[in-house]
Amino acid sequence: MKLARFVIPALFLILLAGFLALQAGPRPASVEDEINKFEQQANAAYEANDLPKYFSFYAQDFSQFLPEGRTDLAQYRKDWSAYIGEGNRIQKVELSDMHIQVGPNKDSAVASYLLHVRTKLKDGKITDEDNQESDVLFKRDGDWKVVFLHYSAAAKK
Repeated sequence: MKLARFVIPALFLILLAGFLALQAGPRPASVEDEINKFEQQANAAYEANDLPKYFSFYAQDFSQFLPEGRTDLAQYRKDWSAYIGEGNRIQKVELSDMHIQVGPNKDSAVASYLLHVRTKLKDGKITDEDNQESDVLFKRDGDWKVVFLHYSAAAKK
């Protein structure tokens, strides 16, 4: 009987402490946070000219509209790899004005933003461009992937 007087309150305190610890733990990231992190990582790989990592952010059925027209992943990989292979290098990428819209099932999203890109061309010339980008993302098998991208020059100020 004496033991029960100590054990029951001790168990209650342990359960209470466990419950409070779970409540105080980090909250799961929102879909918006996941997409923002995804975009930061994808654009960091772009800035680093890390082509294998960069292309890992794209779905196999990816397509895009660039100013030159529509392409698929195979063509984009071929064209961009050739461009970087010639000695052109992205030097700086800055994202701003991020706007994220999440689908009702939380497995699709659109991220649109302004993208400032500084590139050092193979001839040594430096370019600075402001672009508008919209990425359509699907969550498949637990991973976000870009399935469609639209990229165009931003209007000059």
